[in-house]
Amino acid sequence: MRTKAITSLASLFFIASLSVASLSSAAQDQPSGKSQERITREVRHELLMLPYFGVFDNIAYKVDGYTVTLLGQVVRPSLKSDAENVVKRIEGVEKVDNQIEVLPPSSMDDRLRAQLFRAIYQYPSLQKYELGVQKPIRIIVKNGRASLEGVVDSESDKNLVGIRANGVSGLFSVTNNLQVVPSK
Repeated sequence: MRTKAITSLASLFFIASLSVASLSSAAQDQPSGKSQERITREVRHELLMLPYFGVFDNIAYKVDGYTVTLLGQVVRPSLKSDAENVVKRIEGVEKVDNQIEVLPPSSMDDRLRAQLFRAIYQYPSLQKYELGVQKPIRIIVKNGRASLEGVVDSESDKNLVGIRANGVSGLFSVTNNLQVVPSK
């Protein structure tokens, strides 16, 4: 009787230790909050440092555990692969899901991009956004349709950018996805 109690106690202890081990391994499947923050910061930094990442490209990302999903649109096919390669090298990133769209080459779209850039960035009250290496207003053109991505300081700047973009002839449509984030 006593042996039976010891055996069942030992098996109960074994089952309990297996449960603890499986819980701790499940907890290790997701990075800590600090680790997730670090990965997010490093992804942002690495993407901003890409040498050919310009005003006509829009790259967004989502960090979910050890997986980074890349989103957006780029003009150069090499930028899509460069973005994936720099993110893969970040410590803690196990998988990169690259959903970046490469925009089709088009001389008409290239002309529209240049016209949009001048209409927006060279307008006197919007020239403040032209300062710096990374422009806060991204101009995405695909098949004659423009999409404005990024951030501006005020609702009036967002509206003015939309008006300036809509004034460019040859565009079929303009979608203004700019976010208003007041500067500090």
